[in-house]
Amino acid sequence: MSIASEPRLSIAEAFDRLLRDGLPLRFEAFDGSAIGPEDSPYTLRLLSERGLSYLVTAPGDLGFARAYVSGDLEVEGVHPGDPYEIMKVLMSRLRFRVPSAAETLQILRSVGLSHLKPPTPPAEEHLPKWRRALEGLRHSKSRDAEVIHHHYDVSNRFYEYVLGPSMTYTCAVFPKESASLEEAQAEKYDLVCRKLDLKPGDRLLDMGCGWGGMVRHAAKYYGARALGVTLSREQAAWAQAAIEREGLTELAEVRYSDYRDVPESGFDAISSIGMTEHIGVRNYPDYFAFARSKVKLGGRMLNHCITRPTNTGRATAGQFIDRYVFPDGELTGVGTIIVAMQDAGFEVRHMENLREHYALTLKAWCRNLVEHWDEALQEVSLGRAKVWGLYMAGSRLAFERNEIELHHVLGVNTGPDGAAHYPLRVDF
Repeated sequence: MSIASEPRLSIAEAFDRLLRDGLPLRFEAFDGSAIGPEDSPYTLRLLSERGLSYLVTAPGDLGFARAYVSGDLEVEGVHPGDPYEIMKVLMSRLRFRVPSAAETLQILRSVGLSHLKPPTPPAEEHLPKWRRALEGLRHSKSRDAEVIHHHYDVSNRFYEYVLGPSMTYTCAVFPKESASLEEAQAEKYDLVCRKLDLKPGDRLLDMGCGWGGMVRHAAKYYGARALGVTLSREQAAWAQAAIEREGLTELAEVRYSDYRDVPESGFDAISSIGMTEHIGVRNYPDYFAFARSKVKLGGRMLNHCITRPTNTGRATAGQFIDRYVFPDGELTGVGTIIVAMQDAGFEVRHMENLREHYALTLKAWCRNLVEHWDEALQEVSLGRAKVWGLYMAGSRLAFERNEIELHHVLGVNTGPDGAAHYPLRVDF
């Protein structure tokens, strides 16, 4: 029988041909077809021709995200602010197979060649990499400013709903699993201060300071003179207002600035919390060399960033993360970071993996988003809110599965005589 004479498959049948072990949940399509267990607590419902085109033209996480964010794919059984449970099922039990050439032709014929033309992506999607290249070289100052604006200059009020009172968008450190998010974020800042051995009067530079949580903590509890810089204008305005509100203007400052434009030097310590993910692996040597040039002899640097479990393979993030969450973001293994810090002249004194803590942090952020869903939708589009739920729940699962990690690496700018000016033993 020729391909042309074979019966057309329904959408659900075509989908089923791509699965190795069947579908672990219910799938229903707009043509009336369905597959998967009828008693599943979770249902994926494809509502439109456009949604089908998204899935066909960008197989994988990008096509799924486009269909979901646009409203062409519904997820039933979980809240859009925390789709963790359905993602856990999909990532643990969904297995695809490579169909034969004949099967591929039958599937394409069944879904229709008209669906091979990509629809316009949702408004929440950032430009593809080739279009970004027209805006400037990767990790140039102008392009970095644009991608930071895409993610961070959304709405400070939206971030308040998700992050909570600390306004801290990095991994917390839970002294115990039952600790609140606020307690854990305070513990994270305090841990960084202790690792940096901050003392009253010490000068601290926080590169990529976000809403100024580290700067304010170091000033308030350690008497440090702290300067933070961020490429987000919204973050800088919020942080400086918080500094004034808390009476810390004599000790703390947050600037809207590229870290490369900081003119001061001679700092006692540098913190880099959630910054390295944005600068590009190729720029690590320059980044850590710049940091070392800014600290005095005996000065310390604490680098806190998301990492991969290995130092091999591509450093770029997946398509969904690159288009919707962190454009131009890159992750690599902690070994690469340690090498770069050492080659820049830092003596590495301590390394710690906190990946389970980030899973707990993301769980708390999703809970906040669910609790404040209606208020959040007053600040951002439904599609943007769905992006946040999707990426935070997926990231939580990735940290739990050790697909990504979170590392602290502490380095000291040791003098030519080998003096580190650091305690013989430290109590973190």
